Amino acid sequence: HKVLVDAGAVPSLIAPRLGPVTTTDGVRLDATAILENSPPVLFDALVLPDGEAGVNVLAELGQIQEFVVNQYRHCKTILALVASRRLLDAAGVSATLPSGAADPGVVVATARDVQKAAKLFVQAVGKHRHTARDSDPPLV
Repeated sequence: HKVLVDAGAVPSLIAPRLGPVTTTDGVRLDATAILENSPPVLFDALVLPDGEAGVNVLAELGQIQEFVVNQYRHCKTILALVASRRLLDAAGVSATLPSGAADPGVVVATARDVQKAAKLFVQAVGKHRHTARDSDPPLV
C-alpha cells in the first residue's frame, strides 16, 4: 500500500462487503467498495493479497475469479502477492504470453521478492495496458 501511495496511486480496497478488513500482519483497513458494484474495467490495476486464510476465503467467491479474469481481459496490470498466485491459477490467468514470453503485466511475487515485485508492478501500471495479451476470442 505504501509503495503505491508513494508512487502517486490512489488505492481502493474492494472486498466482499464494506467495513474493516484485517491484514495478515494485523493492520485494519476499511473496504471502500464491494465486488458486486465495482466493475473491474474501471480500475487501472489489481493487487491480490497475501495470506493463506484470506486467500482461502477469496477463492470461494466467484466474484473474485470474475474480477481477475476481467482485469486480465482488459489488459490491466495484476500483482499476485505470494499466496494469491492460487487465485490467478483458478482464473486461468498466466504470467506467460501466448508467445512464450513473460507477461510484464502479470507480476507474481514470492515471499523473498515482494519489494522487487512491487516496483515491477508500479512500472507495469505506468504502461496502462498490456495489449500483447489482447485476443479475440479472449485467452481466459
